[in-house]
Order: sequence, then C-alpha cells, then structure tokens
Amino acid sequence: MMASVRSRFDQSVRARRDAQGGFTLVELLVVLVILGLVMGLAGPRVLGYLSSSRDKAAKLQIESFASALDLFYLDNGRYPSTSEGLQSLVQRPPAAENWSGPYLKQGSVPADPWGHPYEYRTPGKTAPYAILSLGADGVKGGNGVIGKE
Repeated sequence: MMASVRSRFDQSVRARRDAQGGFTLVELLVVLVILGLVMGLAGPRVLGYLSSSRDKAAKLQIESFASALDLFYLDNGRYPSTSEGLQSLVQRPPAAENWSGPYLKQGSVPADPWGHPYEYRTPGKTAPYAILSLGADGVKGGNGVIGKE
C-alpha cells in the first residue's frame, strides 16, 4: 500500500516537472562546472596553437620577402636600401633602373601576423639585409622577435 502511494507521488512530481520544462539550479551548476573544467584544460592548449601558428606565419612571410629581395637583387644588382625598405618590392624606387616588379603577389607589403610592420634594414648583422617582426608586443628588444638577419 505504501509503495503504491509513493510511486503515484513520484509520478505526479515528474509530471509537474516535465510540464514546467526547465532545469533545476543543481543541474545548471553541474553543467557550468563541467564547462569550466573543459575550458580550463583545453583553453591553454588552443591558445598555444594560436601563438605558434602566428610565429610560423611570420617566418613564412619573411621567407617570401627574402625570395622577392633576391629577385630584386638579380634585376638591380643590389638590395633595396633601408630607406627604400620593403615597399620597393611593390613600387619602383627612383634609384632602381632595372626594376621589373612588383615582386610580391599581394601588390602591397603585408603587416606581420600581429598587425605591426616588418622592419627591414641593410646591411644586416651577418647577411646583406635583415627582416624582423617584433612579435606580439611590437617593441624593439621585446619578447618574440622573429626574423632573418
């Protein structure tokens, strides 16, 4: 007798909750805790991939500039001066008599993956030129300098 009363009570409670169609506070808290754990474990890894992909993109762009600078050198017998900069790969500088560019497909010199301009100087420390990205902080001497010198 007692079991049948209890089962009818349980059925009526379930029916009322199903009719209201909501979640309890405990259920919502459990879901939030699970989401917090997932983000705490997966978030840093995803951010690590993002920063390493920007580094790789900067290195690829610098290699592209290096190839374009070599073509400029073959046409003109010199690399662009520091004042002419990388812009000489897309616009003819006045001193470049045999310029046959543009040497970059984009038609403009792209910024680095963090939105900062690349630094170009000639001569470099160990090479005829240097191309540098200042990285995420955009500060000379800061963290994350990427380049070819």
